Amino acid sequence: MFENKLQLGNGIFTTQEIAQILRLPYYKVRKWITQYWDGELGDFYEKNYSWSVNNSKAVGFHTLIEFYVMMQFAEAGVKTREVLNAHKELSLFYNTNFPFAQKEVLDNIHTDKSKIYLNRNGDTISLDGSKQFNLDIIKVFFQNLDFDNDMLASRFWPLGKNHKIVCDPHHKFGQPVISGTNIQSEVIYKMYLANEPIAFIASVYEITSKDVKDAIEFHKKAA
Repeated sequence: MFENKLQLGNGIFTTQEIAQILRLPYYKVRKWITQYWDGELGDFYEKNYSWSVNNSKAVGFHTLIEFYVMMQFAEAGVKTREVLNAHKELSLFYNTNFPFAQKEVLDNIHTDKSKIYLNRNGDTISLDGSKQFNLDIIKVFFQNLDFDNDMLASRFWPLGKNHKIVCDPHHKFGQPVISGTNIQSEVIYKMYLANEPIAFIASVYEITSKDVKDAIEFHKKAA
């Protein structure tokens, strides 16, 4: 299934929401959508990753996860060109338009801070078309993700799994919620901004004070 339309279980994230969840500049997310995923990768796969919602671009959950992976590589020093090349190579290996949302891929990709490598069938290959290998590589971990029975990314924990904020496409179209509930973290944060005490907010929604504090922390970092 290709996530280029609004559908239950796909999640829905506008450019602004992605920027807030991943704590990235708006312009960077918009560039990733228009120039890279809809542009270069869209042309490569003959697909469109985004659709329009109220005159704004939106994408599904697995595209959000791919942006998260893109961000991890960028923070490791890998250039965008190398990430896009790796995306194309991996899509051919695994026959998917969302290789960076596959557990098998994320368990086996590495980087030397310049190129991206894949452990496959006992070999380490470079994902830039050269198929060369380099032993001086580091592992990029993706511990903030859960996977379903098909080994596709199913939930994203933007603050890490020691916090209760989760993006799950089966709850509120993937918008950040308190884990185990359908309570959007933004609702909690707005009550906090209205000077409601944390204990009162927790009591109203029948959640813990830590849940409330996690929501507040998430939105402060996303601001």
